[in-house]
Amino acid sequence: MSKNNVFLRGEGRSPWYRLDGSKFDCYLVGVAGGSASGKTSVAVRIIENLNVPWVVLLSMDSFYNVLSPEKKIDAQNNNFNFDHPDAFDFNLLLDTLKNLKEGKRVEVPIYDFVTHSRLPQKNTLYGANVVIFEGILALYDQRIIDLMDLKVFVDTDSDIRLIRRLKRDISERGRDLNGVIQQYENFVKPAFDQYIQPTVKNADVIVPRGLDNLVAIDLITKHIQRQLHERQFNFRWDLVKIDCNGKEIPENVIVLDQTPQLKGIHTIIRDRNTQRDDFIFYSERLAAIVVERALSELMFIEHEIITPLDIPYLGKKCIEQICGVSILRAGSTMETGLRRVVKDTLIGKILIQSHPKTGEPSLHFINLPNNICECYVLLMDAQIATGAAALMAIRVLLDHDVPEAKIIFLTFLATPLGLHVISKAFPKVKICTSMIDPKINDETLFIEPGMGNFGDRYYGTS
Repeated sequence: MSKNNVFLRGEGRSPWYRLDGSKFDCYLVGVAGGSASGKTSVAVRIIENLNVPWVVLLSMDSFYNVLSPEKKIDAQNNNFNFDHPDAFDFNLLLDTLKNLKEGKRVEVPIYDFVTHSRLPQKNTLYGANVVIFEGILALYDQRIIDLMDLKVFVDTDSDIRLIRRLKRDISERGRDLNGVIQQYENFVKPAFDQYIQPTVKNADVIVPRGLDNLVAIDLITKHIQRQLHERQFNFRWDLVKIDCNGKEIPENVIVLDQTPQLKGIHTIIRDRNTQRDDFIFYSERLAAIVVERALSELMFIEHEIITPLDIPYLGKKCIEQICGVSILRAGSTMETGLRRVVKDTLIGKILIQSHPKTGEPSLHFINLPNNICECYVLLMDAQIATGAAALMAIRVLLDHDVPEAKIIFLTFLATPLGLHVISKAFPKVKICTSMIDPKINDETLFIEPGMGNFGDRYYGTS
């Protein structure tokens, strides 16, 4: 990630709005418990069960203090207490959670347990509709507790926690058996008894046996879903009635005219038996059609030229600088179509990878043109399902000073859910799609009837 493309302003707008357009904070869940109690597993299971467009999982392990050279030596000799409250940077953690609650961009440190230091690179996160924060002392600092909407303590037998810690620290953190046992006896167990176990009094819900307690996890999930519904967070495709003729769509959405030609292209692309070379050809043809329609939204002025017959002709000229940004990897399938329409245009790239089960997006890579803030940006992705990746990509552009009104999102296919989610968050961003499909599969998160995995079909991967 280029330093020129990263801006840490700590500002931004919340990506989630009520149906009337007003803004509200995200739902913050704190999950505490002893080391290796299963906190992360419980948090991930909650995310999988929630089935909402955008959830962020934040680990307290990222916020260990930077150690002095002397303390690093102690840590390497298993003589440093990583379970003591003083081992954590609670001020940085508080600021990070506050910003996530407000929908702002944050840079989360990456801690290396082998070298006991923070890595130079960081993880970029944005506020979501749900943030789950897990850590041994997640319920320790009252300032952080006050931010939480729901507080959970995972209570697992100490013998099980020790066995899990042995496996984890030896296989993942480069430690030996004697070192792990020594650290457990000297620091982990005393810290649990003195600092971690007492925080159970701050919990709203106690989950005995961790991930094995399916009933407790199910009750927590339903409680969060109920709270989200009351806050009108819980967008559902079946609550939004919209058809392929473009009726009842948000004002900022442009749907191509459903001509026989367009439906013919879709028929070829959607066919599971279409050969890859045909799929590529018609995908690129469709991309050019979508780009052509999107360019009609730009500013054109009158421009006179002289024809080869020495006769004046009064035409039109686009006065906007244009660049493209593709959301990797499916969005890059539209680049050829863009360049067929806008010659030599610069194209940036954003890599956002979503969890295969939860759909939770994570930002991994940014490479944008240096003058992007001066351009009209055509943001490209093959499909809009939940809208989660699109929201994050738009937030990235806003952080690089691209005006919201100068972003047009181009896509082959979209769902009502994704369109309404994006439109509520960013009403000035225009969305140009060739067609709208009615729903998302609850299990796979694929659009139905859809086109399948667009990137795999285009690039011949699986």
